[in-house]
Amino acid sequence: MGTTITWKRPDGKEASGYFVAAGRAKAPSVVVIQEWWGLQDQIKGIADRFALAGYNVIAPDLYSGVVVPYHDHESAGKQMGSLNFLDAVDQSVRGAAQFLQGFGSKTAITGFCMGGAVSILAACRLSEFACAIPFYGLPPEAVAKAADVKIPLQGHFANTDDWCTPALVNKFEADMKAAGKTFELYRYDAEHGFVNEQRQSAHDREETELAWERTLAFLKKHIG
Repeated sequence: MGTTITWKRPDGKEASGYFVAAGRAKAPSVVVIQEWWGLQDQIKGIADRFALAGYNVIAPDLYSGVVVPYHDHESAGKQMGSLNFLDAVDQSVRGAAQFLQGFGSKTAITGFCMGGAVSILAACRLSEFACAIPFYGLPPEAVAKAADVKIPLQGHFANTDDWCTPALVNKFEADMKAAGKTFELYRYDAEHGFVNEQRQSAHDREETELAWERTLAFLKKHIG
């Protein structure tokens, strides 16, 4: 449904990713950030689904073409560990948002797993986004605190997550409340990665559809 495009980063370098147009003038836009597996077909499918809902979408390729098989946790960890997160946010993601601003409407960011953490970083660092929707991902507090979040945020987290644990989520929620931030936070009786239908061991269709309904309602409220 979409295509690979390139865009200019603020530093003048090029970034690339998967782009899908909404098919209508001045539609709002969404940036979708990959899991630690890379720009998998499943993430492209999420982008397609947002486009069908009426949004222009870019899913940046933060691993420059590397896609890790779902079973290879070691390689996924190495790829994520070698990613310069601040460069990815301040350059590749910001460049994607600026490209989408050319359509004339507001832009949101969402992400999954590693991408959830990236979307929160963007919510703290970038003025180009109107709202953020992280899924089961949190950045280290040393890099971004709840008090640093500058835009409305809707978080989706799993109750049996051994990476983005309930304890971390509880602290993030408490810190967001203490800082007086505008946010919604939802917990699901599911595992980490429950939105990814290509990983049948973790996927939960019912919880995914509930999260999707909440996501679209939040987007409608904040970007149209």
